[in-house]
Amino acid sequence: MRFTIAITVFVFGAAVWGMEPAEIVRRMEENTVFKTASYEGSFTITDSFGSRQKSFKAQSMGTDRMLVEFTNPEEAGQKILRSGDEIYLYYPEAEEVIRLQGSGLKDSVMGSDLSYEDFTGEKNLLDIYTVALEGTEKVDGRDCYVLRLTAKKKQIAYAQARMWVDAELFVTRKAVYFSLSGKPVKEMEVKEVQTVSGRHIPTSIQMRDLMRKNSGTAFQIRKIAIDAKIDPKIFSREELSW
Repeated sequence: MRFTIAITVFVFGAAVWGMEPAEIVRRMEENTVFKTASYEGSFTITDSFGSRQKSFKAQSMGTDRMLVEFTNPEEAGQKILRSGDEIYLYYPEAEEVIRLQGSGLKDSVMGSDLSYEDFTGEKNLLDIYTVALEGTEKVDGRDCYVLRLTAKKKQIAYAQARMWVDAELFVTRKAVYFSLSGKPVKEMEVKEVQTVSGRHIPTSIQMRDLMRKNSGTAFQIRKIAIDAKIDPKIFSREELSW
């Protein structure tokens, strides 16, 4: 997510005035970045081969530690670990841990429209993007701030992004992600938002990889516990095979 443009502000009440782009991002991340979280979910992949579902359980800590374990029969026990800037894969059949590097980080997770970077999250957005406010638009009847984000470094997954952030709840309603050449490559829509422990959390998301034909991935969170008790040791590479 990234972009720069002259700021045009449309007023839907006094909320717009004085609201800086960085503050909008901070308010949004207050809803989606937790000290710790534990949750279960699934994603349904639909493409020219039909539809198939993958289920998982996951635990996260802050913005850069996450452990995912798949629970559907075909991939049961497979794990994805993000620890800082590193992403590792574990396959129980091979009893092997693989470190993803370079272009491998952009590979599809099990044929879905989500890359490993998409699935395991990124650092604080304000650390890696500059943010500009383009104005406001409605998305599904909701007033939204329209943000343009531009990557501070070339190594970031998406060179630019455009995000529509709900002006009342401060959750992303829609986003389009762009390549370095400015071509749109991914599109995300939030279908459902739930309030958990006072946080507004997107729990149903549709992702489309615009480089693939007739493809879409529906991502669903079914259970989530915020500030769950989690042993930080689980986010180490050495613990993956346990």
